This record gives sequence, C-alpha cells and structure tokens, in this order.
Amino acid sequence: MLNLPNQLALSRILMAPLLFWIILNPQIFTDNGWHISWSYYFATLTFVLASATDFFDGYIARELDQMTMLGAILDPLADKMLTLAAFLGLLAMGDASPWAIYIIIIRELFITGLRTVAVNENLDISASWAGKVKTVAQMFAIGFMLMHWAYADTLLWFAVALTLYSGAEYIYGFRKALLKEAY
Repeated sequence: MLNLPNQLALSRILMAPLLFWIILNPQIFTDNGWHISWSYYFATLTFVLASATDFFDGYIARELDQMTMLGAILDPLADKMLTLAAFLGLLAMGDASPWAIYIIIIRELFITGLRTVAVNENLDISASWAGKVKTVAQMFAIGFMLMHWAYADTLLWFAVALTLYSGAEYIYGFRKALLKEAY
C-alpha cells in the first residue's frame, strides 16, 4: 500500500541519485558563474529535505497507524540509499576518508544481511536507540562535509564509532534472539 509514509520513503529513494549527481557535478554551478559554495548549499538542501522525510515517514506511520510491511522495507532501504549516495559522492570528490566510508558501507551491508536472516527466521531485532543515534550522527557528518565546515572529519569518525557500536548491538541482539529461539 502506497500510503503517505511510504510515499515519503519513496521520495527519499528518488532524491538519493539526485544528491549523488549534485555532489559529483559542482561545475553545473561554477560554469554558470555561481560560486562553488552554491553547489554545497544545493547539495545540503537536497540532503536535509530528504533526511526530513525520514523523520516524518516514521512519525506519520506511527501516529496514523499506517505501518506496513512495504514501509518496513522501504524506510531502511531509503535511509541507506540516501546516506550512501552522500558518502560515495563525498568520497569520489575526495571530501571523505576512504577508510571511514569503507567501514560504514561494510557495517551497513552486514547488518542488512543480518536483518534479512532475522526476518526469515521470524526473529525481532528492531532498530535500537544506538542505531537511531548512529543515523543522526551520520546525517550531521554528511551535512558538515557537504558544507565543507570545520570538524567534518571529527564528526565523520564519531559517526564511524557509533556505526560500529550499533552494529555490535545488532549482532548481540541477533545472537540473543537466536539463543532464545533455540530454547
């Protein structure tokens, strides 16, 4: 069912390649006589608007009791598509640490696989607070990197630390759910 929360998640999916394109093509602005900072502003605006849909789709789904299986799939997929579009674009432009992005991508792929196995086994390993804080930290780091602000690298590595911590939490939750199911 394509309700409003699912439409918001879908809009985030559609904004991800747009964001990636904007990051990789700053010359669109400079070739038209605009300062390079306009490329940063437009990429950041696109990212912030897309990120806002992450809050609103979840809020609306809970408040209006419109949670669906499609939404449970689309929401985390949209989150990953958006953050990876930003991280990969920043990496391609030389504005992000390759190691930090590698760690984030590997964690995201591993936990996505783990969650898929959990769903197939009817195990509940829902997003924890650490996972939500990790997402917010990644979004702040991306925003700072897109704007080329001070402390962007520090925020990125803080996000990496939270990414690893929340990943460990998922693994622990998965193991705990497996052991509980075994008994």
